[in-house]
Amino acid sequence: MLEVIDHEWARGLVRTWNDAGWMAAPTRLGDRLAPLIGAQPGEVVFGDTLTFMLAKLIGGALVQRPQRHVVLTDAANFHSDIYIVEAMARRAGRPITVKAIDRATLDEQLDDDVALVMLTHVDYRTGEMLDMKGITADVHAVGALMLWDFAHSAGAVPLDVTDADVDFAAGCGYKYLNGGPGSPAFLYVRSSWQGILENPFPGWMGHARPFDFELAYEPAKGMQAFVTSSPSIIALAAMEGALSVWDRASMKQVRAKSLAMTDLFIALVEERLPGVFELVTPREHAKRGSQVALRHADGYAVIQSLIERGVIGDFRAPDICRFGFAPLYLRYVDVFDAVEHIAQVMTSKSFLDPRFAVRNAVT
Repeated sequence: MLEVIDHEWARGLVRTWNDAGWMAAPTRLGDRLAPLIGAQPGEVVFGDTLTFMLAKLIGGALVQRPQRHVVLTDAANFHSDIYIVEAMARRAGRPITVKAIDRATLDEQLDDDVALVMLTHVDYRTGEMLDMKGITADVHAVGALMLWDFAHSAGAVPLDVTDADVDFAAGCGYKYLNGGPGSPAFLYVRSSWQGILENPFPGWMGHARPFDFELAYEPAKGMQAFVTSSPSIIALAAMEGALSVWDRASMKQVRAKSLAMTDLFIALVEERLPGVFELVTPREHAKRGSQVALRHADGYAVIQSLIERGVIGDFRAPDICRFGFAPLYLRYVDVFDAVEHIAQVMTSKSFLDPRFAVRNAVT
């Protein structure tokens, strides 16, 4: 970031779009991320934040199934995902019904009127990880398209979109990819869909010849077509720095440590505080992301009390204490120390202090 700010921009100004390869940054970073989700080179692009990326994929996908009128998503999905799928459905140019269902009933809901299924791979509240390959196959069996949200998966759990035959996916760079708050998101489009799926938000940076300033839009080849406007070069520089760590660590290593840490955390909490919390996150490794969710009636106050002690979890309504495990930099001693603080907070009942009940803007 300092290189971009102090040298490439402060001294190079606009010529650095050429000299430093800024124009290619969205696709260059996409290729750097691709191995982490099992994608091929030329199938991933960085740029907008996650909701915008989902909007592009939803809008493009609905055009590809013009005779179908239903979109299925998870009633437990992240609320922003539901907002944007409903908004894009209203703008589809034909009646589209968005059904927010219990994902356990997906098989019962799948039929030949379903155009698109949009699910989050790891549940943001509970940390439950879904069967990406099996669900995608079921969706394809009825002729529908599959869109996955990898917000809590990318950089946290092994992914293989190629093996699972995923059509489209998007994920944020904020969480386990360490790109920082509000960092650029990524978008995946399987190569067989490129040149067919249209970006519903065309812009000059996705034009085949952006500096010919043509009034008629002609999409660029490949993933560049999904770039809309000028990307934030500083944000992409932060993202590129964050992705560099994956040159020195594999997802296999990260996953092994993640499971060991979450196993340890669960065992310690249950040993020190039997019956105090309800474990919401699945115990089965195949169904667990890289977080542990504990249910408690005073969950918000518990988290605020812990944050004051330097144990940074977060709260998800109505009663979830959520603890994320980023194996790249979290240590096992941190897990022991965190549980010690949790035990002290719960046994002393310090969370009942009225100041911990005052809601902050971010929970």
